[in-house]
Amino acid sequence: MSESPNPNVIDTDTLTGDMHPIRRAVLSIGSNLGDRVFNLQGAVDALGDTPEVWLTGVSPVYETAPVDAPEGSEDFLNIVVTIDTTLSAPTLLDRALAIEAAYGRERGGELNAPRTLDVDLIVVGDRRADDDHLVLPHPRAGERAFVLAPWHDLESDAQIPGVGPVAELLEKVGRDGITRRDDIELEVS
Repeated sequence: MSESPNPNVIDTDTLTGDMHPIRRAVLSIGSNLGDRVFNLQGAVDALGDTPEVWLTGVSPVYETAPVDAPEGSEDFLNIVVTIDTTLSAPTLLDRALAIEAAYGRERGGELNAPRTLDVDLIVVGDRRADDDHLVLPHPRAGERAFVLAPWHDLESDAQIPGVGPVAELLEKVGRDGITRRDDIELEVS
C-alpha cells in the first residue's frame, strides 16, 4: 500500500505544530448483530465525519459466514473502506474503537463473539506495528476472503506490505463462504 497520491502534501497539527504526512489506510468493517446495514452505514458516516480523514473508497457489501466464531453466529455483512488520513495509526485505532462503542460493540466476552460492529485497521500507509494495542499490517488480513475480496474490488493492484498482492492472496484463499450483495448499497457523503 502506498502513501497518498501526493506524498509531498503535509498537514500541520494545529495543537502541537507537528507535521503529519497524508497516508492511505484500509479498514475492514463488519456487522452480524442488529441492523447490519444501518451499522455499516453508520461506520462509513462516522469515518467520513472524522477530522483529518478523507474517504476515498467504499467497497461493495459482502455477506460472509462467520470465521472462528461461536456456533450459531449469524452471517456478517462486510465492507472495506479506503481513506487518506493525517492521523497517526494509534489515533486512527482509537477512532475505530470509539465508532464500535457508539454502535454498541461490547468487548471482553467470548473470542470472536457476534458483534454489532467491528472496525479493523488493515494497513496504514507502510506503517508497521507489533505491540499489545496495535499490529500492522493486520496479522490475519491475508487469510480472510471477507477482507481480500472487497479490497480487491476497490484496488485490484493493492498489496499488503510484507505479505503480498491482494489478488494473489485472494486466489489462494478462495471465495468460499462469501457472497457479494449488489442489492445493498451504502451511501458516501
